[in-house]
Amino acid sequence: MSPEYAMRGLFSVKSDVYSFGVLLLEIISGERNSTYFHDDPSSNLIGHVWELWKEGKAMEIVDSSLVDKTLDNEVARCIQIGLLYMQEYATDRPNMSTVVAMLGNDTPLPSPQQPAFALKGSIHGKDTSTSEGAISINEVTVSLIHGR
Repeated sequence: MSPEYAMRGLFSVKSDVYSFGVLLLEIISGERNSTYFHDDPSSNLIGHVWELWKEGKAMEIVDSSLVDKTLDNEVARCIQIGLLYMQEYATDRPNMSTVVAMLGNDTPLPSPQQPAFALKGSIHGKDTSTSEGAISINEVTVSLIHGR
């Protein structure tokens, strides 16, 4: 689900682009986006791939069943395209009509910006409690009080 829809209920043609990027990385990695990576400071697939991309190690996410059957340059291109489609701001994402063009030719691609929902920081070992004892994983608490 695109961040603008999840956070503000705004849906656009770029919402599908975000979902396609997530799906592309799930296919390449053989993992679900909700997978938790214990050895990485990020806790989901998007964050894990982003960290590997920044370190130049993005090919480490490729599922073992694809390793012998694919060309590394094609897989690396798909990873880069997936990251381009998941950029935080919808205006930075290409539209769906460019999917075929990006996947079907070898023209140079722009470098992706940080994707939305790339969770950073470990919640384990960190005290997130307040002085009142309320616990919030993301340190944000929203309370809605409704009268009867």
